[in-house]
Amino acid sequence: MLLRLTKVSDGKSDHCDSEEMEMGFNVLSDGEVMKSKRFIVKPRIKVWMARAVTTVIIWSCVVQLIAIGEFWGPRLLKGMPYCFSHLEEPSIVTKVIVPAKVVFPPKRIYKNNGYLMVSCNGGLNQMRAAICDMVAIARHLNVTLIVPELDKSSFWADPSEFQDIFDVDNFIASLRDEVRILKQLPPRLKRRVELGLSYSLPPISWSDISYYEKQILPLLRKHKVVHLNRTDARLANNGLPIEIQKLRCRVNFNALRFTSQIEQLGKKIVRILRERGPFLVLHLRYEMDMLAFSGCTHGCDDSEVEELTRMRYAYPWWKEKVINSELKRNDGLCPLTPEETALILKALDIDQNIQIYIAAGEIFGGERRMARLRATYPNLVRKETLLEPSDLMYFQNHSSQMAALDYLVSLESDIFFPTYDGNMAKVVEGHRRFLGFKRTILLDRKHMVPLIDLYTNKSLSWDDFSIKVKKVHAKRMGNPKRRVIIPNRPKEEDYFYSNPRECLPLQDVSLTMT
Repeated sequence: MLLRLTKVSDGKSDHCDSEEMEMGFNVLSDGEVMKSKRFIVKPRIKVWMARAVTTVIIWSCVVQLIAIGEFWGPRLLKGMPYCFSHLEEPSIVTKVIVPAKVVFPPKRIYKNNGYLMVSCNGGLNQMRAAICDMVAIARHLNVTLIVPELDKSSFWADPSEFQDIFDVDNFIASLRDEVRILKQLPPRLKRRVELGLSYSLPPISWSDISYYEKQILPLLRKHKVVHLNRTDARLANNGLPIEIQKLRCRVNFNALRFTSQIEQLGKKIVRILRERGPFLVLHLRYEMDMLAFSGCTHGCDDSEVEELTRMRYAYPWWKEKVINSELKRNDGLCPLTPEETALILKALDIDQNIQIYIAAGEIFGGERRMARLRATYPNLVRKETLLEPSDLMYFQNHSSQMAALDYLVSLESDIFFPTYDGNMAKVVEGHRRFLGFKRTILLDRKHMVPLIDLYTNKSLSWDDFSIKVKKVHAKRMGNPKRRVIIPNRPKEEDYFYSNPRECLPLQDVSLTMT
């Protein structure tokens, strides 16, 4: 209780100031007043500091008690009366999921025979396969690999660096028990390369490992740094040690992980598609660059043929210039047109209500060429129609990053249907085999072209056409099979990455040769 203080000397009564009232002294005489004031007149800041410190300590204790309660409460109160059961309700307690710590293998220690630099060429999947080959070669030669440089000068003109597409840290760390990989050369050697004191060459295509032992390793020991300036299909499909084949798979399926931004957006596309039902990925390779390169012009008008021809002559590294389109088509070397694709899908009894995700760039001829396919399968979608423009803003003008999104969606699809056996079709086919032989329709275009022409000319009924299409593809659905080997003709045999059987799960079924 606060008391009134009375001064005896002047006989007047006043209220004491707030600080004295809070102390609660009753002053009886002048002498006692002076004594009391010496006790209570302290700098006010000290009082407030004491209060502040006390408050901080109290709240710190409260926070600690809450944290301890959240952790130990469910354990200590389990089985206690109902009044405590709210602690275990998921709507009240939010579980924090801590990502599992990634444990990388121990580093392999070996005598370094030099530094291998590589410049990849081609599109995303051609470069992907090349990177796997270069890692296997570097491991076999006991050299240090520098993170590969990606192609920026080809038709696609994508400026992306390795780390813009792939998780470079995972690439380096996950393979450290096999080969040493650096992001760049040590400074001293980097200066030598800048001065032109390194050796550069394109390795011979489809070489076996003895070529690298006898031709490339001596160059590495002599020059310390060797630059391989082309990497497409520079390692044989077959006849290699099993450990090299398995390492190629390990790089492809584990080490070459896309960046988190690409992975997350790819998962978002798959989630949107899954919410709507099953989906088929159609790798409709009917883009201008493919048609110009291959010389396939079936279904194009005269102006389009002329446009494609001009483009083919504009790129000097496209060696074949004069091409007979119809002969090539009859040999099964052309991609199916959108119109032909609609016929084959329908003949295979693919549900006309299924979602079809178009994994491709801009289709040559635009909506005019897509009209029949859209009429037969109206649920055509693309990443551009499934996502907001802001989602793809950072991927625009980066064709390899866009292709990476299509790659992820292709892996997750219920059915994968490529209309041409290019690099993406082959690499995705092999990856889907690795994931459990997921359904992949592998077109036999050489057999399809005459059937399509017979039906189009009304020489074959729809029922007969459909039966024949199904019969041809009965065993071409991504089933387990042997890799076809053709000695001295590597371009004609099965590509290693389309059927990496050395790395696939054993199957209790007889392997086919188709």
